[in-house]
Amino acid sequence: MSSTKTLSTLPARYAAGERRGIASICSAHPLVIEAAFLEGLATEMDVLIEATCNQVNQEGGYTGMTPADFRHFVEEIAAHVGFDTRRLILGGDHLGPNPWKHLPAEEAMQRSEVMMDAFVRAGFTKIHLDTSMGCAGEPVALSDAVTAERAARLALVAEKAAAESGFDLPVYIVGTEVPIPGGAMEALGHLELTSPEAALETVEVHRRAFAAVGLESAFARAIGVVVQPGVEFGNENVVVYDRAAARDLSNVLARMPQFVFEAHSTDYQPASALRGLVEDGFAILKVGPGLTFALREALYGLDQIAAVLDNGPETLRQGMEALLLAEPKNWQKYYHGNEAELRIQRHFSYSDRIRYYWPHPAAAALVEGLFQRLGDRELPETLVSQYLGALYPAVAAGTVEAKARPLALEAIRNVIRTYNRATI
Repeated sequence: MSSTKTLSTLPARYAAGERRGIASICSAHPLVIEAAFLEGLATEMDVLIEATCNQVNQEGGYTGMTPADFRHFVEEIAAHVGFDTRRLILGGDHLGPNPWKHLPAEEAMQRSEVMMDAFVRAGFTKIHLDTSMGCAGEPVALSDAVTAERAARLALVAEKAAAESGFDLPVYIVGTEVPIPGGAMEALGHLELTSPEAALETVEVHRRAFAAVGLESAFARAIGVVVQPGVEFGNENVVVYDRAAARDLSNVLARMPQFVFEAHSTDYQPASALRGLVEDGFAILKVGPGLTFALREALYGLDQIAAVLDNGPETLRQGMEALLLAEPKNWQKYYHGNEAELRIQRHFSYSDRIRYYWPHPAAAALVEGLFQRLGDRELPETLVSQYLGALYPAVAAGTVEAKARPLALEAIRNVIRTYNRATI
């Protein structure tokens, strides 16, 4: 059974009473991807890695990678780790006109078609169709009918590309009720959950739109609906899943057995909440900022350890602060407050917008300098306890080497492990 087929069976398994799911790793950081593959090796589980339309597209996105580039990048890491790529699923998230919504709708959709073709020909087999955003001269949010019509238009491109690519035919995710990418910009309280009626309508309007262009067989491979189950995070707080509040939404899956729900922004949810989500049919758990947040914690802890060991300065946080101030475009409009509050948010916000800076040559040089500074030496357990407390139990038990790179990877793996345990 191919990994895509494994994914496509999630709804039938849920309808049959099997409460399982899959974690979706939404990151382009090489250490995050390596950690995901290491966990996949340890658990013999499939690994789902997703790229968004802004991150990766035919014009390079903010990573500078096309879909084919991203596949090559991921497969190189898999080869280094020894992970069998037959157990890798690649997903395209929010595929639609978002990167070009400043353009007239027809031009934006034409570019979206080129992007869709590139994703599917590169072997991305989990496709989230997201055409809900208005383009130049249109309302910010479009009607369900227009959204579904445009989604079906992109699905036509995907089907043709898939038939010619030699990869598995794609499975589709529909629906767009998602939180702000990267988390909300303010403290959060009550969230408005998707209503059961809205979830049913999303499915039916897409079913009609696909049928109108002769894509009934493609819609039969639609497996997921993106909804708001009541999970989100802001800069400083996390809204934890409330099973009772989501009961009506969860129960509607009995009326649409072709589908499970896909939950975005599940970062920082406690293990019990993640398991509750899966048991309630939110079988696809997307996580991104939570992974790079854990990596940043580990890197800053390692920087503190290095300073103690050689009685020198900490260099990473100060260097990153200089970079963040010199190039504020990725955080400035998302963080609010006085200078002290902004300084804390730049480094420690749950929204983790510092993650956009790690690929920057200056940041990469700082991290490489830190790894070289610590080298391959065994770090004292007492310093791991002091500055990387969450990793100390594994070091003390002898399951993780007390060395810089293994510790950074273990910090990410800890998060992925929580997700994997919630899905089995």
